[in-house]
Amino acid sequence: MAAQGLSVFSIAPSCSTNYESFRKPSEHSRSFNLSSSFSGLKLSIRPPGFSLTASRRRCSAVATIAFSLPITKTGAVSDKNLKWSSRSIKAFAMGELEARKLKYPNAGTEALLMGILVEGTSLASKFLRENGVTLFKVREETVNLLGKSDMYFFSPEHPPLTEPARKALDFAVEDKLASGEEGEITTGHMLLGIWSQKESAGYKIMASLGINDEKISELAKNKDKDIILNFK
Repeated sequence: MAAQGLSVFSIAPSCSTNYESFRKPSEHSRSFNLSSSFSGLKLSIRPPGFSLTASRRRCSAVATIAFSLPITKTGAVSDKNLKWSSRSIKAFAMGELEARKLKYPNAGTEALLMGILVEGTSLASKFLRENGVTLFKVREETVNLLGKSDMYFFSPEHPPLTEPARKALDFAVEDKLASGEEGEITTGHMLLGIWSQKESAGYKIMASLGINDEKISELAKNKDKDIILNFK
């Protein structure tokens, strides 16, 4: 099983607990609606604690995602404090959401692939789109390959990773360690990890949509970057 840790990224100060702000639960959740008889507009007024409650919920979700991402090679000890990039963390979270949308009990490599496409701003997602791999096509191929889930089944909030998905994330960590380069684990490493799992759904979907080793080798040249800024 992939190693786990909360050191994937630092949690912003806004996530810190302010005990003075704790009041009765009703004070955080209560809102007031005011209607204007002249304009027909409805105004919603929320108490100051509402935004703090929402912030706590976001921080809790982010911490849960951090636990699911490996930061060292399984069974190994490294002196490097690796971190996942913000784009790769978002891609992972979006992959979980896509698995839930399809009502799947687990998040596999196909979910990681969809997550990269949903995130949409990384070099990996750009690479996929330039090669004709779109979110709509991946969703369609996923259903064709894995089938439809029971319409009455509800996925868990954080679907557990399949074995190929865990291995793909471990590959991303190992690949970063092997490079000896400083920086973060990117969506490029994640996509290469998906491609490394030849029997996985993610690999089969990419291959069916025209991705091959030659194209992947082009992606590997910029795998240590999530985005290239061009100011020309």
